[in-house]
Amino acid sequence: MKIGIFGGTFNPIHYGHLRSAEEVRLAFGLDRIFFVPSGNPPLKRKDLADAGHRYNMVNLAARDNPFFEVLDIESIRSGKSYTVNTLEQLLKNYADTDFYFILGVDAFLDIPHWHEPLKILSLVNFIVISRPGKNFVDLFHSPYLGLKRTSLASLDRGETASVTTVLQSAKRVALAAVTPIGISSTEIRKCVKKGASIKYLLPAEVESYIISNNLYREKN
Repeated sequence: MKIGIFGGTFNPIHYGHLRSAEEVRLAFGLDRIFFVPSGNPPLKRKDLADAGHRYNMVNLAARDNPFFEVLDIESIRSGKSYTVNTLEQLLKNYADTDFYFILGVDAFLDIPHWHEPLKILSLVNFIVISRPGKNFVDLFHSPYLGLKRTSLASLDRGETASVTTVLQSAKRVALAAVTPIGISSTEIRKCVKKGASIKYLLPAEVESYIISNNLYREKN
């Protein structure tokens, strides 16, 4: 079985996340996508909603897609949430599964600063997707890929659908462009804070949850 792991704070989840996950699932023939909302990330922002709220919002957003599943593996974990621990737990829980860790260009470039980065790169395969305002050619500076700048630039120009390479760990990394959707969780939080509409930026159920739970508003 081939399963994609889509992690993140999802603070909150929006249509950009959901569309990217669906496109990756179809493009790479994945059987399922596991959404893994982070629990207590090492660098916690002050406007980060509680893990329980973010897990509930992802559940609401993903429930209509039978190929999407939301895991609470990080939401219920005490202490800091490290990706390496999550991946090890998933490999233990789901034997004989071919996992693909889905993340954006910016996140992949940040891996050297994560906890035990080389171990992370040895555990699962990767699918690195485009992000609005980010370029694949920036991955030329990654210490792990070793891809030619021309190959990366062809992805940015839309001349190539995807590029795959193999890491020193023998795990695969596929780079693929997805539909650019200029929605960001940061902008959604800003809209909520100033009382602006967030309709059509995320599923209606998530919008209702944010309003009913008074999330992202200024605390008096």
